[in-house]
Amino acid sequence: MFAYAGKILRVDLSNKKIRIEKLPEEFAQNYIGGNGFAARTLWNEIEKGIDPLGPRNKLIFSVGPVTGTIYPRTGRYEISAKSPLTNGYGEANSGGFFGPEMKYAGFDMFIFEGVSESPVYVYVNNGKAEIKDATDLWGKTTWETEEEIRRELENEMVRVASIGPAGENLVRFSAVITNKYNAAARTGMGAVMGSKKLKAVAVYGTGDVKVYDPEKFFDFSKEVYKRLLSDPFSKSHIEYGTRILIELMNEIGRLPTKNFQMGVFENAHKIGGEVIKRKYKVRNMACCFCPFRCKDYTKVPTGKYKNEGNGPEYETLCSLGSKLLHDNLEAIMYVGQLCNQYGLDTISTGGVIGFIMELYERGILTKSHTGGVELNWGDSEMIIELVEKIAHGETFDKALIEGTQRFAKMMGKDAEKYAMTVKGMDISAQDGRAQKSMGLSHVTANRGADHLTSYEVMSEVGFPKAIEERFGKHVMPEAADRLDPKYKPLMVRDCENFCAISDSLIECKFGTIWPPVIYFKDNAKTLNYATGWSYSEKDLRRIGERIFVLERAFILREGFTSKDDRLPERFTKEPAPVGPNKGHIVEIDDMLREYYRLRDWDERGYPSYRKMEELDLLDVASELGIEE
Repeated sequence: MFAYAGKILRVDLSNKKIRIEKLPEEFAQNYIGGNGFAARTLWNEIEKGIDPLGPRNKLIFSVGPVTGTIYPRTGRYEISAKSPLTNGYGEANSGGFFGPEMKYAGFDMFIFEGVSESPVYVYVNNGKAEIKDATDLWGKTTWETEEEIRRELENEMVRVASIGPAGENLVRFSAVITNKYNAAARTGMGAVMGSKKLKAVAVYGTGDVKVYDPEKFFDFSKEVYKRLLSDPFSKSHIEYGTRILIELMNEIGRLPTKNFQMGVFENAHKIGGEVIKRKYKVRNMACCFCPFRCKDYTKVPTGKYKNEGNGPEYETLCSLGSKLLHDNLEAIMYVGQLCNQYGLDTISTGGVIGFIMELYERGILTKSHTGGVELNWGDSEMIIELVEKIAHGETFDKALIEGTQRFAKMMGKDAEKYAMTVKGMDISAQDGRAQKSMGLSHVTANRGADHLTSYEVMSEVGFPKAIEERFGKHVMPEAADRLDPKYKPLMVRDCENFCAISDSLIECKFGTIWPPVIYFKDNAKTLNYATGWSYSEKDLRRIGERIFVLERAFILREGFTSKDDRLPERFTKEPAPVGPNKGHIVEIDDMLREYYRLRDWDERGYPSYRKMEELDLLDVASELGIEE
């Protein structure tokens, strides 16, 4: 096959056995790569009801057909398993260089099974793999782990994906870190690695990726580069990275503040892109084959919060900043790097800290619970202390490592209403009251509250032309109004199907979703030049929907229903108190009904038999009890 490495690496950690399998061509055609490969494999190989932290869970690393090619923004890779945070579909992806190295080493997928008796890491080198002892690495940070593995292997070009103390201590929102600063953060994939005693995966390859039509593939890649860089948005993205979103989101009232009590932070200017560029930016950095170069290298040269490295990204600035009423930028940057070293998802870390701060403010949580620690908004030293303790499993009798929703249930109903989660996962840095499509996206995302399963931002940042081209003139002007719920179900549905394709290729959302430069027809052209197959735009829409519905089927099998497609009441019953969206809520019931209709799902959130037949998922329908 063109564009694919053509091989799957399967590692049985329990029995220390390694097997190499051929990648089936039909499987590749129907599920593309990355996200699609993971969704089908998890459905096929994981039984209902297994313990996510037990030996029967499987951990999958996967890449796509354009990974490792010159096609822009394709340095990413996907990690998937049953999520220990949500008990549902778990996936995270990360940029950097690890994904291309997988392809150069000769593999499209790694599947890790079972549990090792002692800490190990797996070394993959040009088509071969071995399981190596990691006893001396256990307890070390991700940064230390990466350096020591490279030293042991005597190869500075080895790419390492590792967990820190958080993953080892089974923190349910722990991350997998590559290149020190790139995090596959969401849904607790680090805890799955920790449960398997898999400290790291190290990869080195010198192979290449052969595409079907090199000349056309090169020319189209060059065209996409030009289109990306000529968009007016690109200049500011290169200059500021995602950090500029702090100012932009605050301006439209969509910057989560004080555990989502509002969408406006009065001190946003103290933690945003402008001040980072002026005071701390050292140089631009990029993931593999990306023209945006948004991974800025920053440095706090002196003082108690001295640190340096990539970032922080917008999500980190919000989660460890405005969500906590925290405006000490140097401290935020320091905590962000702590999370990278310990292997923590900054979104869920900020989510659980903001949650307990609100409980403390309301008297639901007291010093008797916290061991004498005062949980005051904006307290830098307290935030640092909590991050340290969470990573090492030392906080509140280890309760916080269970995540926001589980901790809320321990505290009871008075606490649960302040847990800003959907399906068990902390809501990311978007207030749905300021953008109705995002409120719906948080609810319908299969892995829980999510800003990347759809990320329908066209309506909020002024891309009416793209909206009109993608959905037709008849949807205007309502579709372009971020506060009007009309047509948002249509936009979210299509964007979810599109993102499933993007996460299967696998490419970054910048340039696909924001700015909306690339769409289905472009991905079809890319795939055809790369693989030699003949995809149409209609084919990719169907495959994208197949992947999304298969993920939905996974969580339905685990017991999720439409009752779990809910936002916290803060968004549906508490109007935004200040800012340009004052008085707005998320009209989730009406939008969800229309969304289900468009998806051809019933009131339980189950796809119809007709839909499953259309998507070639009748085997899945049978297991779910969906009848004709």
